Amino acid sequence: MDVETPVMPEANRRAGRPSGPSPGRGRWWIETGIVILIALVLAVVLRTFVVATYSIPSGSMEPTLQIGDRIVVDKLSYDLHGIGRGDIVVFSTPKDEHCAGPPVANLVKRVIGLPGETISLAGGQVEINGKLLPEPWLPPAVRLETIPGPSGQPYSLEVPYTVPKGDVFVMGDNRTQSCDSRYWGPIRESTIVGKVDLRIWPVSRVHWF
Repeated sequence: MDVETPVMPEANRRAGRPSGPSPGRGRWWIETGIVILIALVLAVVLRTFVVATYSIPSGSMEPTLQIGDRIVVDKLSYDLHGIGRGDIVVFSTPKDEHCAGPPVANLVKRVIGLPGETISLAGGQVEINGKLLPEPWLPPAVRLETIPGPSGQPYSLEVPYTVPKGDVFVMGDNRTQSCDSRYWGPIRESTIVGKVDLRIWPVSRVHWF
């Protein structure tokens, strides 16, 4: 019985290569898969330990941050340096926060008082250790509108209040519409998720803080 001998394509014969799929193509798919896997792992690590994005649900930080703005939070910032006055921070909602509206896991406010400082109000303005606090982040129209909170507690600022060690005192920029430390007290530094570094949405208002 005659058996046919497979015929190798002329081009492969000349190159000395067997016919069929190239080994290089399989290697390309493996390398591509590894690159994608590394990218996914890096994305998870960055989101878990380095940065996070949040959407602003209320107007307590207007006009600096408006409802629907999306912000980027640096989670490592305070591992490298201390908290600064004027920083905008995201932190875990305090257990004593009972303001109107649906409960949320995190809040965003501005740091006003640091540990050991005494905060007071005079003529609708904030004073730190008896000295007027310049607040360039507030629109001129509201710089005389900071009033005590309704709680009757020392932190409401009806009287001067000294921020405990390990705490910071935070307020919203929309002073007449912000439920903040005047309502539920200072926050523990350990509850701060990170510092707001960037507004990424809307595109027309992208801004570094």
